[in-house]
Amino acid sequence: MSDPTRLPAYKTRMAQTPHRLPTDTDNGLLLIISGPSGAGKTTITRGVERSIADSVFSVSCTTRAKTPADTDGVDYHFIDDATFESMKSRGEFFETAGVYGKKYGTPKAPVLEHLRRGRLVILEIDVQGAMQIKQQVPDAFALFILPPTEEELHRRLRDRKRESDEQIKRRFDAAKAEIESAKASGVYNVFIVNDNLEAAIKRACDLVAGERARRAGK
Repeated sequence: MSDPTRLPAYKTRMAQTPHRLPTDTDNGLLLIISGPSGAGKTTITRGVERSIADSVFSVSCTTRAKTPADTDGVDYHFIDDATFESMKSRGEFFETAGVYGKKYGTPKAPVLEHLRRGRLVILEIDVQGAMQIKQQVPDAFALFILPPTEEELHRRLRDRKRESDEQIKRRFDAAKAEIESAKASGVYNVFIVNDNLEAAIKRACDLVAGERARRAGK
């Protein structure tokens, strides 16, 4: 687990630099990207982050164990349960969720600081989290990534070769339920069908650029 003082220390450093920087703008935008397992949301999120110069990926906190593939502070902030609950009680999360017995949360302070500096702040969260965010930041711009078909979604989950048939079925059923929940939520501005990865990334980037221009009155 990571040092539980890490996030408060980071927040302190942010507080010590309140003045605007030469790269600051008034064009901050909170971007939510959601989608079920197998839809390609993480790859699209990273593609948007690489393509837009002032974008910042919001790193969530989690109580799940760090895997060899994870980088602390890049993929997640890995913290223990007591630290998570302490942060939650102090209102330091925008949203929290429980997934398979583990806790996840979006730290509030870094997001607000980057927005103040005019950045594009990207949150990759589920529908439940998106609904919580929208209650607090109604003008957040939300995209939901869809697979081309249910058959293609099932194929993608199967081709990962990570899980048993039973686990794949559970993820497939959860993915279908998440899609229905997203459509019924009224949270998402645009649904993007990922039938071509590069085209989906470009579509997301174009939508963000268009939304920022619209808000700037251009």
